[in-house]
Amino acid sequence: MDASLEKIADPTLAEMGKNLKEAMKMLEDSQRRTEEENGKKLISGDIPGPLQGRIQNIGEQGHMALLGHSLGAYISTLDKEKLRKLTTRILSDTTLWLCRIFRYENGCAYFHEEEREGLAKICRLAIHSRYEDFVVDGFNVLYNKKPVIYLSAAARPGLGQYLCNQLGLPFPCLCRVPCNTMFGSQHQMDVAFLEKMIKDDIERGRLPLLLVANAGTAAVGHTDKIGRLKELCEQYGIWLHVEGVNLATLALGYVSSSVLAATKCDSMTMTPGPWLGLPAVPAVTLYKHDDPALTLVAGLTSNKPADKLRALPLWLSLQYLGLDGIVERIKHACQLSQRLQESLKKVNYIKILVEDELSSPVVVFRFFQELPDSDPVLKAVPVPTMTPSAVGRERHSCDALNRWLGEQLKQLVPASGLTVMDLEAEGTCVRFSPLMTAAVLGTRGEDVDQLVACIESKLPVLSSTLQLREEFKQEVEATAGLLYVDDPNWPGIGVVRYEHANDDKSSLKSDPEGEKIHAGLLKKLNELESDLTFKIGPEYKSMKSCLYVGMASEDMDVAELVETIAATAREIEENSRLLENMTEVVRKGIQEAQVELQKANEERLLEEGVLRQIPVVGSVLNWFSPVQALQKGRTFNLTAGSLESTEPIYVYKAQGAGVTPPPTPSGSRTKQRLPGQKPFKRSLRGSDALSETSSASHIEDLEKVERLSGGPEQITLEASSTEGHPGAPSPQHASQSEAFQKGAPHPEDDHPQVEGAESLR
Repeated sequence: MDASLEKIADPTLAEMGKNLKEAMKMLEDSQRRTEEENGKKLISGDIPGPLQGRIQNIGEQGHMALLGHSLGAYISTLDKEKLRKLTTRILSDTTLWLCRIFRYENGCAYFHEEEREGLAKICRLAIHSRYEDFVVDGFNVLYNKKPVIYLSAAARPGLGQYLCNQLGLPFPCLCRVPCNTMFGSQHQMDVAFLEKMIKDDIERGRLPLLLVANAGTAAVGHTDKIGRLKELCEQYGIWLHVEGVNLATLALGYVSSSVLAATKCDSMTMTPGPWLGLPAVPAVTLYKHDDPALTLVAGLTSNKPADKLRALPLWLSLQYLGLDGIVERIKHACQLSQRLQESLKKVNYIKILVEDELSSPVVVFRFFQELPDSDPVLKAVPVPTMTPSAVGRERHSCDALNRWLGEQLKQLVPASGLTVMDLEAEGTCVRFSPLMTAAVLGTRGEDVDQLVACIESKLPVLSSTLQLREEFKQEVEATAGLLYVDDPNWPGIGVVRYEHANDDKSSLKSDPEGEKIHAGLLKKLNELESDLTFKIGPEYKSMKSCLYVGMASEDMDVAELVETIAATAREIEENSRLLENMTEVVRKGIQEAQVELQKANEERLLEEGVLRQIPVVGSVLNWFSPVQALQKGRTFNLTAGSLESTEPIYVYKAQGAGVTPPPTPSGSRTKQRLPGQKPFKRSLRGSDALSETSSASHIEDLEKVERLSGGPEQITLEASSTEGHPGAPSPQHASQSEAFQKGAPHPEDDHPQVEGAESLR
């Protein structure tokens, strides 16, 4: 690495090369050290303090790129002549290496931090090349003949607005070229329509200036027909600029013809930092132009040494990796994409959107509902006979499931670097782009296999959730007190709301009483410890509260679930009303008790007389003739809600019988679960966990326990009811009944039950 520096005959540069060599040796030594406890690699030069342990492991090549920034600051302290020689050498070497690696002959390079900055400079160069008087007349030249910049409809968002802001052009100077609709990929530029638009602009007196093509679109990685676009640009004198992630494959031995055509374009923008896992490395725009004066005016070249030093981190990293290291990293990323693509082809219900792009390093897939005709679980979406609203609802439902799938996969396999995105035509999809993430995250083939395994494990839940959605909707609509809420953006079996007695159905504003009921309902359902996930929503408080039910498996008993929700919500509402009524009854009872106690006190004064109230006389009178007065008070029966006298308590020394409290409300149907069976699960006979014999024997045991627990009480009631009946049994039958009563123990008492037989005698 220091050999190129020593070629410059200067003692200062030789010394700098020596110092750089020592720094590299220290870097390699620090990388070889291992921790004594777990044996993992240490990150050399880890920053102490709050950032310690929070910086990702960027590897040796990453440290080399970071070293380039500090080395650039050191180089900038040299005198002007030495600095000019060194920066010119670094810039020319880096440009030559990049042009050779990516097959772009006789090109120049512009290094920039902002990825879109290179395209803006290229547009300035195209304007200066096509408008000779632009330097003198400026905007007047553009006003007389407006330039047109053509962008694909699949271009990255915000690119056209950025160009107009940087160039000072109005938005009508941008022309959005649609993609194919009938033939070819729906993410490729429609070449025939583009040619028609160019002819129309020429007829209107406008100047077609520049065309931005994609070698790997930002969304799905599709490549435009660059060869055909190049011919069209040469015909009308348009500058062709190419960008995209597929340009990285130019470094490989085999390149597809569509990507290889990018080597003949006028300019291209590449991002070697993410491709090679190099942090803080600038993007590069390669271009071909013969006039150095125009490139200087456009800002593509500069005489400032600081601008030339931008290439230093990339210069160090390319020398450290070498050609074999660069090709190996790009090849590894492409192999990961091909591995995932081949694996997903074998997985049912997964659709790959880049199946025709065999050389694309980007894989985009989604879960879809279309199934073979023999499987009635799901149906194809969209269907021609479906209404537009139904198609849109199914589209949103499928998008919600794909969004859930993408988030689950990102958590389970973080090394995959997945991205969830929304496409205009296909909907929500999951993207795997290892060229942009594998070098940084260290993605391996084992991670791809784990990703496929996770996808296969989530598919049964997705399919069963789609199957149970309609059943859940029907059960909710058939249950009184429940309202089905259509929310296709929720990735679950459905959304339900309980309508209480005071619910205003015509209003959608927040309801405090409903929020209280749904909060209690959520707590009760979570206490059941089922496999379902429940959530209260929506998140914005301007709408009424609802209960969101999550993903479900195929053995979910929807009828039991809906009935439990309705019964639990009804119980919470009734308990809330009982508490409110009890509060009012207690308040009125206290007031009534105070009035009655005051009346009783007045009556006692009248009975005892006035003399007994005089302090001294009353004591003497009470000693000669004591008053036999009962202690009168009031007791409040919470169950009956009535005020009663305490006289029976003092006379008979016993509390009142009161009224039997009402039973706790519950569901109309109680389901007995087998051992180990969770709530809302269907009992599957013949399954691996429970066999038919064990299930039947357990149900018989439950029935026997019920008969034994209720037997003695039923026999006692029957015996007592036959005492006064005209068709009463004979004394022999009574004695038999008496013997049975003596031998049958009561479940709540260990003594024999003989009272029933004694009553019969």
